[in-house]
Amino acid sequence: MQILLAFIAGAAIGIAIHFLLQGRDSRGVMLAPVIGAAASGIVWSALTWSGVGIDNPWIWLSALVAPAVVTAPIVALLARARVAADRRERDRLGIA
Repeated sequence: MQILLAFIAGAAIGIAIHFLLQGRDSRGVMLAPVIGAAASGIVWSALTWSGVGIDNPWIWLSALVAPAVVTAPIVALLARARVAADRRERDRLGIA
């Protein structure tokens, strides 16, 4: 049941990353929270399956660090790719 806390923490970190990084207008508002929640849930599940208990601080720390480490570069890369694709499409259509 504590994995729900990991999902919530990951989504909250994803929301913060969404507002901290540039290019908000080129990506959806739910992209970063979903990536953060998924990263946190995957790390939590992997540590739980490997035998780390909820009383161990490493599982909690990793549930907070993993979303930040994973979400920021993915969101930045996707925003950059979206801006480039939009620019190419405007050039193709002849829109200034």
